[in-house]
Amino acid sequence: MTDVHGCWLPDDRRYSLAHDVWLQATADGTVRLGLMSPLVAFMGIATSFSFRPDEPVSERGRSVGTVESVRFTGAVRLPLAARVIERNGRLLSTPRLLNDDPYGEGWVVRIAPVSPSDVDRYTVPAEATVAELDERIRRLGIRCWPRVPDVELVELGLECSAIFAKLDDELARRPSGSAVLLVTDDPTSPIEMVRYTDRTGHAVLAHRTEDDRHYFLVRKRSEGDRGGVGTDGRRFG
Repeated sequence: MTDVHGCWLPDDRRYSLAHDVWLQATADGTVRLGLMSPLVAFMGIATSFSFRPDEPVSERGRSVGTVESVRFTGAVRLPLAARVIERNGRLLSTPRLLNDDPYGEGWVVRIAPVSPSDVDRYTVPAEATVAELDERIRRLGIRCWPRVPDVELVELGLECSAIFAKLDDELARRPSGSAVLLVTDDPTSPIEMVRYTDRTGHAVLAHRTEDDRHYFLVRKRSEGDRGGVGTDGRRFG
């Protein structure tokens, strides 16, 4: 995996930064295509997805579908000329797969390139994206998380007791497995978060510190979770 500010790019595929997509060759010679995690993080939770009508061959730059979120609407475009072999129909009913598993179950289409050499011509390996992706992430203020937050809870200038009372209220309103991004400037919050998760059984999926602010991605306890560590574990750093 290549990590750029918390945005992960698997090393077993190639990338088009111009189109924000990845390509992965399959055993039968076709290629799967999906969205890169920085775009997924930028757009927020996907609310709908639609595919373009069938075409014999789609030219480079042609749209194969459209994704929408509360703050984003954009086309998914081909980085090379290709024929669409298969569409991921699950995206129509569960567009959030794009968020929850962008490099797996959230793939978009499977294609057959018109010219197989175009894959290497128009895309690059993960390590070749780092410099440009670093600049883009910083410029747009993108934050990638292990799971896209269902809601962001910004609590500044409060003591931990009040902060965690609000976090309790927020999680109580949401179904099991929901993720809340808690933002606080309380310097004691890392210690208090350990106590909180041990007490409640909720899990911290990620923790970052930026400009004296702590960012905790907290997942509501699901059936079968034990203690303060969920199935994704607790990661501080």
